[in-house]
Amino acid sequence: AVFVALAVPVLAADLPRERAERLGMSTDRLARITALTQRYVAEGKLAGAVTVVARHGKVAHYEAVGKLNLETGAPMAKDSLFRIYSMSKPITSVAAMILYEEGKFQLTDPVSKFLPELKGLKVMKDTQEVPASSEMTMQQLLSHTAGFSYGMSISDPVDKRYRDDKLLSSKDLNEFIAKLSKIPLRYEPGNRWHYSVAVDVTGAVIERISGQRFDRFLKERVFDPLKMHDTFFEVPEAKLARFGTNHRWNAEERKLEVLPVPDYPAYRNTTFFSGGGGLVSTAMDYMRFAEMLRNGGELEGARLLSPKTIELMTMNHLPAILKAGNSGETPTVSIGASAGSGFGLGFAVLTDVPRSGAIGSPGEYSWSGAAGTTFWVDPVEDIVVVAMIQLMPSPWPLRAELKSLTYQALTELNRKR
Repeated sequence: AVFVALAVPVLAADLPRERAERLGMSTDRLARITALTQRYVAEGKLAGAVTVVARHGKVAHYEAVGKLNLETGAPMAKDSLFRIYSMSKPITSVAAMILYEEGKFQLTDPVSKFLPELKGLKVMKDTQEVPASSEMTMQQLLSHTAGFSYGMSISDPVDKRYRDDKLLSSKDLNEFIAKLSKIPLRYEPGNRWHYSVAVDVTGAVIERISGQRFDRFLKERVFDPLKMHDTFFEVPEAKLARFGTNHRWNAEERKLEVLPVPDYPAYRNTTFFSGGGGLVSTAMDYMRFAEMLRNGGELEGARLLSPKTIELMTMNHLPAILKAGNSGETPTVSIGASAGSGFGLGFAVLTDVPRSGAIGSPGEYSWSGAAGTTFWVDPVEDIVVVAMIQLMPSPWPLRAELKSLTYQALTELNRKR
């Protein structure tokens, strides 16, 4: 079967389009990205995908291929809605830094200043719970070095508590914090980088500082200013037809299967607003968010953050935070960054391109989601890429392939550097 890119009317919130050649890129070479996603679809390895590449703030490539819904056969469209899971995290981090810029907290503040329930947390040492040697800070919280975990380890007793207490199925953020306050930390604060529920904790901090429900804060302070009208925790009834199926790869039978709808997140009647993984978005909405980052905190006259704050967020904070002699565990979670990366305040940051084993630029920052969604911002080449699929977990090297196919389409390096 032949899968063709689907054209949809340009929406009011689309970014400007430009011929690739006027942006120092090749139209023919960018078409290799579409050919890649079409091949995955034709081989039955992906239901569908939407990919967007922008340079200098203008879109050079924007294509949708395949199916939105494997059960109904509905085609993928450019405005299809995706579960972005952990790509919610950079959005939550930006929301927190809006409050930082208002002087509402300092990075050195203890988290317990805003969430007193988390004061005096214990840490698991061998099989014993002992008092933590220091209070976690906001900087540690925003960089996954606060000592929390995610409940994904089968053997770790702290992770087992996360699962047993149904931490991520909490009624709301207050119940989530109440449950978390009774579970020991997995690591001493500041001792190592470990992927965790820290960004959900950040959402609770935002609620306490702002006095607003977290979803409302995001809508008012991030989504509305950026015209991200298709990003939310709960899919409106009128938009459900654009929300497709999620999938898994059955390795034994070598075929895609539709995943059953989980309890968390359900995206309907939402009361637990997960800043770590609860959002739904479109490729263009997320591109608008990423373009705001690339553009130093502002998009189309709406300024969320100062360029200096974006600079701070996209620096590698790990060497400064992690104590000497302890693990500097590089962010190598399967849904995120590769070797050669550090971590900032909400993003993996590429520090060593050769060590990463892939093409890219120093200072590039990125993150991905559990269902294979990914984005990166390259401040050297002035490029932003967003790719959306729904495959959980994704066994395919799509992000690495997207990187090589994006950079091979360059015909000129960025003159401004």
